[in-house]
Amino acid sequence: MKVAILKSTLSRKNLMALTGLFLCFFLVIHLLGNLQLLLPAERAEGSFNYYSDLLSGNIFIMMISYVLYFSLIAHAVDALVITLKNKKVAAKYVYDDRKQVSKWYSRNMGILGTILLIFLVLHFKDFWYLYKFGAVPVDKEGYKNLYVVVLYAFKSWWYVLLYVCAMLALGYHLLHGFKSAVRTLGLYHPRYASYVQIFGVIYSYAITIGFSVIPVYVHLTQYGLWN
Repeated sequence: MKVAILKSTLSRKNLMALTGLFLCFFLVIHLLGNLQLLLPAERAEGSFNYYSDLLSGNIFIMMISYVLYFSLIAHAVDALVITLKNKKVAAKYVYDDRKQVSKWYSRNMGILGTILLIFLVLHFKDFWYLYKFGAVPVDKEGYKNLYVVVLYAFKSWWYVLLYVCAMLALGYHLLHGFKSAVRTLGLYHPRYASYVQIFGVIYSYAITIGFSVIPVYVHLTQYGLWN
């Protein structure tokens, strides 16, 4: 019975690691596309709308999107199941000294993940769902004008603040998650541990700063101090 539970936990951790690394890869692609919003307005609109149309119309990218949806759901479900199992195990021990040897964000991955899940629901509603099923105007090239949808969303300072806070949660989630995923899959060799650690930190900071800069820049240039 204990062996079965152990195997089940390990298989879930492996799946969570694989889906997590795929999501890490997707974040890079997503960020590169969104960085077009930092272009001058006259170029950003056409470039970003073409990018959005490509993502929704290319059959290969559509297939990747199904892998993305599966990864998001599987990652969240596995995290929930593993967290509940870990709590049951931890409840059997009177004393737990993990706080002395682990970072606070590594002990609160469940909270960070919950914040990100709530943000993703809002993010999908405001952009993905609206683009797919809403009444989105078209630009002069005939593409759905997701650019104006983004501008409207980042008009509100509180929405920008919410977005940045979610990206901070993502950054802390990645700081622990990337190293944990590599280690779970057996790729964390002691000889290269420091390089993995450094890469994980650089990656986490780059993703966090990159996604955070975009809404702040759009808000300031379109509606704020620089307008």
